[in-house]
Amino acid sequence: MDALIEFYTAQPFWIWLALGVLLLAIEAAFSTEWLLWPAVAAGVVAVVTALGLPLGGFWGQTALFAGLTVLATLLSRRLIQRVNPSDAPDINARDSRLVGQRAQVVQAFVDGRGRVFVSGAEWPAEIDGAAPLAGESVVVESIDGPKLKVRAA
Repeated sequence: MDALIEFYTAQPFWIWLALGVLLLAIEAAFSTEWLLWPAVAAGVVAVVTALGLPLGGFWGQTALFAGLTVLATLLSRRLIQRVNPSDAPDINARDSRLVGQRAQVVQAFVDGRGRVFVSGAEWPAEIDGAAPLAGESVVVESIDGPKLKVRAA
């Protein structure tokens, strides 16, 4: 332990850099999305200590690290909300992205049920009203489990 304390007092840059790299490695391995900003904050503290700016020793560096972590995390959340608003469909929610798209009827509707092709896949579909024939276009209105609700285009 004495060797670590002596190493820290001689070169605090390496301790902060190692902490940043460790946090970044854990983030890369597990994709937690929570350790990226502490890793960046540790890197900034490492650069500040390498430049020799007075921070008041270990406690000043720790306070800077904590403050930068909180600030970066809060700012990143605001940026993410601005870039990816919550009302936009999730890129991984394929089903919700189908609403509003045109689909082609591949199996004629009988008693309001048929099959349509949309977004590279064939789906069972239901329609109220006039039944379109195979080859005609319909528009996806909603998703009900594994079935699409469609309307005539």
